[in-house]
Amino acid sequence: MHLGIMKNPDNYKDAVRIQNKMRNSVSLVNNFNTIKIIAGIDVGYDVRRNMAKAALVVMDIETLEPIEEFTAFETVSFPYIPGLLSFREAPVIMKILQNLKHRAPDMLFIDGHGIAHPRRLGIAAHIGVLSGLPAIGVAKKKLCGTYEEPDVKKGSTSILHHKNECIGTVLRSRDHVKPLYISPGHNVDHDTAVELVKRCLIKYRLPEPTRLADKLSKVQKT
Repeated sequence: MHLGIMKNPDNYKDAVRIQNKMRNSVSLVNNFNTIKIIAGIDVGYDVRRNMAKAALVVMDIETLEPIEEFTAFETVSFPYIPGLLSFREAPVIMKILQNLKHRAPDMLFIDGHGIAHPRRLGIAAHIGVLSGLPAIGVAKKKLCGTYEEPDVKKGSTSILHHKNECIGTVLRSRDHVKPLYISPGHNVDHDTAVELVKRCLIKYRLPEPTRLADKLSKVQKT
């Protein structure tokens, strides 16, 4: 794992320029060995203190049991702008990845989008390029694109399209619940991303890696 330099943009135009440059480094080809160790990542916010809290849960993909858990805090230095969320969350995620003193995960599951983004660089793609780690975006809401509603049964899918391009998969993760939006972030293809998310579904809407990271990311009120 290499940790690239995280430079926050000076303004909106600078942020878009950085995204358009980074998107050229995204790979949608499987580039990993046997997947044994996975990690879920999510970010929560303490608005009162203007802090972002990243949570990372390392798991065994066979048992889906947590091995290690980490949290990290970072002052938020970029405003909330739709499509540019990664500049708020990437700094604290890169900070938490530095806590991985042992083996790096074989795959990251990140709460948010991969290439299912107007410029094909959601948070999972952003972190994948910066870290060099394979990453999947697992989003609860659509950012862009159109699709046909998948069947109501768990495991049903449909293709998410944007500008005549497949940018992700709409996945029904439980019967009769709102679907998830799965997209490759880096070093993984569409089909494998969906297959791995399905493998991590138990009885909840979210796959275990991001579900546990979501719980850990909740800021405790004091």
